[in-house]
Amino acid sequence: MDRALLEEDIFDIELKLLLEGILLRYQHDFRDYSVASLRRRMQQAMERYGCATVSELQGRILHEPAMFAQMLQFFTVQVSEMFRDPAYFRALREKVVPILQTYPSIKIWVAGCSSGEEVWSLAIMLEEEGLLERAMIYATDINVEALAAAEAGIYAIERIAQFSENYKLSGGKRSLSDYYTAAYNGAIFDRRLRRHFVFADHSLATDSVFSEVHMVSCRNVMIYFNKDLQDRAVGLFHETLVNRGFLGLGMKENLLFSRHADSFRELSAAEKIYQRA
Repeated sequence: MDRALLEEDIFDIELKLLLEGILLRYQHDFRDYSVASLRRRMQQAMERYGCATVSELQGRILHEPAMFAQMLQFFTVQVSEMFRDPAYFRALREKVVPILQTYPSIKIWVAGCSSGEEVWSLAIMLEEEGLLERAMIYATDINVEALAAAEAGIYAIERIAQFSENYKLSGGKRSLSDYYTAAYNGAIFDRRLRRHFVFADHSLATDSVFSEVHMVSCRNVMIYFNKDLQDRAVGLFHETLVNRGFLGLGMKENLLFSRHADSFRELSAAEKIYQRA
């Protein structure tokens, strides 16, 4: 048997054992995440922690809870920007906001909120559209460190130029600087916006629906799931959305092959915004 193929097979066996061990030890289920993505990330983790094999990495994770907390950065990709994909936010302003304005109160779920850039972006958009005072944004992730960063709303000052450009392209009506204070090489976003956030630990792999909402934004999360987990997530979104509620996905995601595809209609195809049928 080809030696490289054998080593790859062993790697995948060890990877499966690692995922089962994490589920049993920490009740986090990564078994339906994309295998190709998990391979890359575990190789990165092995290099980071000086482990020669996945089994060696597993031993440390199972015996060191602090190690598992650190490993979440490899299982959950924490890469985002404020007003990322500005056309998405422009489409929300033009096509979704007018319908949200008809509700006396609004609930929005940001699933897989990472370090919070999208949460703060949505709050700013709602503020400018006169909706924030009647809105509540639920921001969830499985990474408690990411949730803490999201709640803090402090971002490196060198990122603000890109954030500001995105904001302008998204249809922003003011200056992004109106919403933050610069201090100690960071931008601290307005605590007044924070009053409308609820942060919670929630897994799309194992947890259930927790509230009825008018919009779900889950962008660039499901690309790391296999098809079964994608279907589970979309099913949760359908279940949690009010009738004719909205679902926003990432630019590389869609519902074409989901078993729930018929439960949604395209509202803005290019920006991947759907409406519950």
